[in-house]
Amino acid sequence: MNKQQLAAKIWESANQMRSKIEANDYKDFILGFIFYKYVSDKLVSFVKEQGMTEDEIKALGEDDPETLEYVQSNLGYFISYNNLFSTWVDPKSDFDESNVRDALSAFSRLIHPNHKKLFEGIFTTLETGLSKLGESAPKRTKAISDLLHLIKSIPMGGNVGYDVLGYIYEYLIEKFAANAGKKAGEFYTPHEVSLLMSEITAHELKHKDKIEIYDPTSGSGSLLINIGSSVAKYAKSKDDIKYFAQELKESTYNLTRMNLIMRGILPDNITTRNGDTLEDDWPYFDESDPLATYNPLYVDAVVSNPPYSQAWDPSFKDSDPRYSRFGLAPKTKADFAFLLHDLYHLKPDGIMTIVLPHGVLFRGGEEGVIRKQLIENNHIDAIIGLPANIFFGTGIPTVIIVLKQKRQNTDVLVVDASKHFIKEGKNNKLQASDIKRVTDAVINRESIDKFSKVVSKQTLRENDYNLNIPRYVDSSAAAESWDLHATMLGGIPNNEIAELQTYWQALPQLHSALFAPKSAAYSELRVAKEDVNATISEHPQVRELITTYNNAFTGVDGSYDDYLNTTLIKGWETVNRNQIEATLSEELFKRLAPIALVDKYQAYQYQNNQWQTISADLEMMQTEGFAATKQVDANMVIKKKNGKDTEVQDGWKGHILPFNLVQQTHLSDELQALAEQEARLAEIASQLEEVIESLTEEDKEQTTVKESKDGFVNAEVGKAAKAFLKEQKDSKVKFDQESYEAKIIKANKLIDEEKALKKSVKEAAIALHLLTKTTIESLSDAQVSELLHLKWITTLSNKLAAMPSAVITQLTSQVQALADKYAVTYSQVASDIKATEQELAQMMGELTGNEFDMQGLNELTSLLKDE
Repeated sequence: MNKQQLAAKIWESANQMRSKIEANDYKDFILGFIFYKYVSDKLVSFVKEQGMTEDEIKALGEDDPETLEYVQSNLGYFISYNNLFSTWVDPKSDFDESNVRDALSAFSRLIHPNHKKLFEGIFTTLETGLSKLGESAPKRTKAISDLLHLIKSIPMGGNVGYDVLGYIYEYLIEKFAANAGKKAGEFYTPHEVSLLMSEITAHELKHKDKIEIYDPTSGSGSLLINIGSSVAKYAKSKDDIKYFAQELKESTYNLTRMNLIMRGILPDNITTRNGDTLEDDWPYFDESDPLATYNPLYVDAVVSNPPYSQAWDPSFKDSDPRYSRFGLAPKTKADFAFLLHDLYHLKPDGIMTIVLPHGVLFRGGEEGVIRKQLIENNHIDAIIGLPANIFFGTGIPTVIIVLKQKRQNTDVLVVDASKHFIKEGKNNKLQASDIKRVTDAVINRESIDKFSKVVSKQTLRENDYNLNIPRYVDSSAAAESWDLHATMLGGIPNNEIAELQTYWQALPQLHSALFAPKSAAYSELRVAKEDVNATISEHPQVRELITTYNNAFTGVDGSYDDYLNTTLIKGWETVNRNQIEATLSEELFKRLAPIALVDKYQAYQYQNNQWQTISADLEMMQTEGFAATKQVDANMVIKKKNGKDTEVQDGWKGHILPFNLVQQTHLSDELQALAEQEARLAEIASQLEEVIESLTEEDKEQTTVKESKDGFVNAEVGKAAKAFLKEQKDSKVKFDQESYEAKIIKANKLIDEEKALKKSVKEAAIALHLLTKTTIESLSDAQVSELLHLKWITTLSNKLAAMPSAVITQLTSQVQALADKYAVTYSQVASDIKATEQELAQMMGELTGNEFDMQGLNELTSLLKDE
């Protein structure tokens, strides 16, 4: 299975295992053991590279000081054979809870002195929390053993191992965060928010060869790692990036260190601290060697998602160089204290991004003074309003603030991205296209209607340095309004037609083809409402737009399909997955540049969605070789066995190529034959149902009707009917088709046909399934390339090709809505009401009743006649 499937499987199993243990606690166990597996497997991999045999590895122990020193100096730690993760899960080993405690204690004791800061205490949270896994040693041993066997399937070997491991680690952190409620904020920044911050930061630093990045409230380290990954797209080597992190809570600090180490980052490039960022600032130095290790820490990028509006102690901070220039944040809200801390640690050409609550943009008092100073000193570069409910555990509105030490421009870009998200469960989530839209606006400093605005410093002064986003960007939908003249007298207001100006600018002649002037300020449709779509679709300018769009993807510069095929399929071995996505998006946007009306960010979203599939497949191909495309895997499912959930095989599935795609392409005849049989089965079920429904209640008493397990209506004839059928077996008597006898004979034939056909369908489905397996395994390289094209590229091409039609549909809908809005005037409505009242009065005049009924009718008639 690929890493996405493996991660999902591990999460599902882990969530069941944790039983009543809080998700926030259980994450420390599973993530701690994953990390131990990493350092353990890395040691095995290292000694094998040095030429050690299996027998020599089994002899690894502290009684060999030379080997111990050699391993320590290279890895920073040492693990004896008995304490290896692989030894714990070996079926021959007699595993016990004490093995874990002894191993973690030994690990702490055998850290190399040069790596004490990196590894010391890294397993403390795991070690001290083991008691929560059961009230007795045997129960704890079983719980630990179950966990170890769950994660033993995570591959660690080679570079891709680190990628799979990192992906699963991040996946589990996110899942635990989603289940941790308010505690999630202590350790997790949603991946999409972190990616947005990363892309902005990476673009600013792309010209630098060596980069230092710092997160002063690092949590699990995910935000810092995502920044590093984005920066690495431009860096000559990922080893040219240095990471600095500080975290207050010890258990979370351990997550930071684990996460950084498991990404294959060189230990010398990782500097971490467990401390209070506001109280215990850098410079960093080792007390045993303060001069040689002194580091005041000024970095290229600072990124942070600090705790929101928490209390802090500003006492005696007046002389602190972090705050002396701008002032102290109020003691009830440390938001600006964190911001000023980050800014202080920036190099002159550095950039920082910080997530804070929306209130920092407009709150007064000390915060207003600091905000004024930041604006006047030209530090605030951009403000990005995020959607509500985007963070786990809190629904408060948040913003990303981008700041720099030195800037050429003096304005501030304000972006309102609060309306750009998709709903996912209880939370809102940024899509790839939302991230791209915001990033482009920030990089290009664009003013876009209802989305972004470049605001001058003078305007900010006039607004008393209030940065509240709605003051500068109005992203709210226009309130529905009704034109009184058009409501009373008909016609469509020209100013409402003008709201579709984007279309009329691109298609100026279409306006006059759809609307005819009725007066100076009003128009009417030239065509019937039901003909609007045809009028738009067949208009020469619309046809020209579609032709231009199609040429952009199939024209003289080469088709986009061929470009993708050459880049991704023919060049699969050399594709750099970290960098190619940006190249593909540039190519897509270049082709869409001259096209009006089509939303390039929607096109980007289609491509990004497809890229997730392509990237996962490429990763397996580049790791396992091209032969992986011709591989099939056992399809494992969970089924109840002896009352327990058991994993069993249920057929096969393609490792990369889906069975249904191979069947549609290479086994279409067999697939069609099976489909025809299945269609006949459905037809039989329908015919049987008709027969049964046509029987009288008396007839039905002789016939048992039931639902079969596959959902078809079945019929079993009763004793009398069976006897009748036996008598009629050799009889040539003809019955009227509406008679009970004829219906029973028909039902019996259908039942016999259904029984035989079900058997045939089952056999054909099994045969097709097995034939698909052998077909995949015997594909030629050329056939694989064709199937990859269908899976990767054709799916995307079809979505892109449909985009102009979506534009036509949207415009048609909006024009028809305008026509409907003023189709009936008030006078027509009033006339209809009056006519209906008179008709009702007349009907009531024909009614008769007793004395009291007639008095009531007379009163109602008077009301209707306005008397």
